[in-house]
Amino acid sequence: MTAKRWEHFSHQADIGVRGIGATKAEAFEQAALALTSVVAELGTVEAVEPLEIACEAPDDEMLLVEWLNRLVYEMATRRMLFSRLDIFIGEKQLKARIWGETIDAKKHSPAVEVKAVTYCDLAVLQMADGSWIAQCVVDV
Repeated sequence: MTAKRWEHFSHQADIGVRGIGATKAEAFEQAALALTSVVAELGTVEAVEPLEIACEAPDDEMLLVEWLNRLVYEMATRRMLFSRLDIFIGEKQLKARIWGETIDAKKHSPAVEVKAVTYCDLAVLQMADGSWIAQCVVDV
């Protein structure tokens, strides 16, 4: 069984985020952690303040875009980073409880700001071994 993890992949001037997990929800969770790690070192972000998020879309790929764009919005408007995510994915919808903390420039040393999630290299797919991949490119 594939261990859940996240990674970045190179894409011209932008950054690809990829989540890998045993379930679709784990892959979406890991993609979100990859998104946070674009901005700051994930290990510096404490899970102290909870927030509820819900979104829906007609298919898995659009749901990933909606999910990650919602996180980009929450990061920008609340000035927060998120490091813990509990996700439920149903038929064309996602519900999540996420935890994070307010950005502290000294503690988090933010490197870039993610402007938006793009459709470039967008994919949500189940692999032959049963694991899931959720990926796309983010505009920084």
